[in-house]
Amino acid sequence: MSSDLQGRRLRAVRAWTAFVESGDAAERLVRPEILSSWARSESAISTDLTHAPMADEQETHAFWRGSPLQTAVERVEAELRRTAEDGDVVIAVTDARTRILWTYGGRVMRRKAESVNFVAGGRWDETSVGTNALDLAVRSDAPAMVFSAEHYAPIVHNWVCWAAPVHDPVTGRQLGVLDLSTTWDRTHPIGLATARVLARLIETAMPHSRSHPQLADDSGVAGLELTLLGTAETRLDGQRLLFNRRQTEVLALLALHPEGVSLEQLHAMVYGDQAVTLSTLKAEVSHLRAALGGQLASRPYRLTMPVATDVEVVLGLLRRGHVAAAVEAYGGDLLPGTNSPALGELAEYVVVALREALLADPQPDAVVRYSELAPYDTEVVEVALAALAGSAHPAVPLLKGRLAVAHR
Repeated sequence: MSSDLQGRRLRAVRAWTAFVESGDAAERLVRPEILSSWARSESAISTDLTHAPMADEQETHAFWRGSPLQTAVERVEAELRRTAEDGDVVIAVTDARTRILWTYGGRVMRRKAESVNFVAGGRWDETSVGTNALDLAVRSDAPAMVFSAEHYAPIVHNWVCWAAPVHDPVTGRQLGVLDLSTTWDRTHPIGLATARVLARLIETAMPHSRSHPQLADDSGVAGLELTLLGTAETRLDGQRLLFNRRQTEVLALLALHPEGVSLEQLHAMVYGDQAVTLSTLKAEVSHLRAALGGQLASRPYRLTMPVATDVEVVLGLLRRGHVAAAVEAYGGDLLPGTNSPALGELAEYVVVALREALLADPQPDAVVRYSELAPYDTEVVEVALAALAGSAHPAVPLLKGRLAVAHR
């Protein structure tokens, strides 16, 4: 073990002690993201915490069983196990709420992990156990490392953890994280890179589908599929369901907030400051629950089946730089005419994100398609024509025609 590593641990312990004792004294001693997390952790947990709380075992098992994450992990499990055994680390895969769904550890780390509930069902979100790499990776949607006493809870001050987010390869939606953990004295410069590689390995092994990450099988059909862009359509297990506009808005908000929302939050998102009673919203939710076969939980309100929306598909493609594919998947404005303030804001966000992506990368065919959906957005067309100046691209006459019509 190098003296540099020992010195790093000593500095981490001193910073943590300074924060716990006087707060501001640690400001210049740790990374900003660690300090921010410590501040949140301080109000959420005690430093006397002995182990992570456990989620419901049956619910965790049901969530994991048959999911695309499970399928992907099983396909690359030999590689994951070999990495854990060779490096005496414990590997964990979580959901998007930082609940551990699967782990495998080397002989020594397996025992250490079990002693603090770093096991399937363990809740490793920040409000449950304080600062850790898994939660930071979920929050930032980027790889994260937490070393020794950078963890808020002393139970893992002897650990170092590297975590990288795992995304659905089609929608780009974050499914959870892959984490590598071992003792601090085994810290290695390639730890974070290894976490990234294994997270990508899981993504490449994921069943290919346009549907939500938590499908029940490989059939490519999500439990609930919502088309919200341009037109509204709802399908449950492939069968179309008919809802009124308000019910569709409620369902869309629940689909777009898988973590769940309270009755009051949902009311604000649907109605804003309109004089509509909570009882009215409860009646809409009850209708939806019946139509969905009871797969709508309360406290908080959340959907309990796999869900996919075209909004998530478009945003996921934009995040990965696939502008043309995003335009192709974009059917138009999100629920045009909606009175829901939350959906109105999201609609504007989607339009602006797509438009800005086209202005930055005006692919001719994509701009032609976009101009069909937004015929009076002349700036995007003009930028594309400027990029094509002097070109004989077949899109040029189409774009010029679109511009002429818009200027009439």
